[in-house]
Amino acid sequence: MTDSAPADGQPGARPPRTAEAAPAVAEPPAGLWDRMREDPQYAPEHLALAAVRQLGPEAAQWARRVRAEQSEPVPEEALAEQAVRRFVNHARFPEVASGAPGLPGLVIDVGLLAWTQARMVLHVAAAYRLDATHPDRAVDLLVLQKVHKAAHDARLALGAAAGRERADALFGPGARQAPFGQVPPGQAPPGQVPPGQVTLRLGAQLAQMAGARATKRVVAKVLPGVAIVLGTWASSSATKELAARSRALYHQHSGVGCRCAAPEDRRLRRRLPRLPR
Repeated sequence: MTDSAPADGQPGARPPRTAEAAPAVAEPPAGLWDRMREDPQYAPEHLALAAVRQLGPEAAQWARRVRAEQSEPVPEEALAEQAVRRFVNHARFPEVASGAPGLPGLVIDVGLLAWTQARMVLHVAAAYRLDATHPDRAVDLLVLQKVHKAAHDARLALGAAAGRERADALFGPGARQAPFGQVPPGQAPPGQVPPGQVTLRLGAQLAQMAGARATKRVVAKVLPGVAIVLGTWASSSATKELAARSRALYHQHSGVGCRCAAPEDRRLRRRLPRLPR
């Protein structure tokens, strides 16, 4: 798949030519869906961690390639606009809004939308010369997508989710769900969501991550006889709002020498002498 039409640059600036996109990642890896179902409380955190691991290198490679193919420096705003247009259009694709009935369909819809939005945010970060593979990008995702109000809270939640991932890798999900003693028959282990509520809770968490409009559809889609789908207008609108927040955040941090800048920019800054105060 190729990028959308070149974005409008600043007045007098030449926008970058359309470049071939990185290999498409249509949906989250299968292991992520399983992890989120087993641990719905931290579903957004698991998605953010997986997105930075899988999509961060793709975003960084895309930004490097586009810049390398241009004969003149590419304005950061123009490159960010190109990424936004690409993924707002991608949010309208059938694989993002499947329209499947019932709550399972809603979970798929909002999960794919949240994954596409995370991919867009990482591309925008790379457009502003920030390291799309840095762990701070997972923090950014959770704050920008309004899962957490503050970066401190997002870091704590990400640490908890990462710890649960490591525990699952070492001992398996069952060991985390019931670490002590026997569980009475018919009773869920401590901290584990009852089976009948897992899908509902997962849908609500992912809907919040995908946008406020999607949250209302969690309840509407499970009512008998109601077949409200996650419409393309809602998907693109939520993605546009997220894009505006992402560009505002990363524009503030671009070119200021923060530790989360792209590696090549960090090397350049180390070679530059400090200016006297």
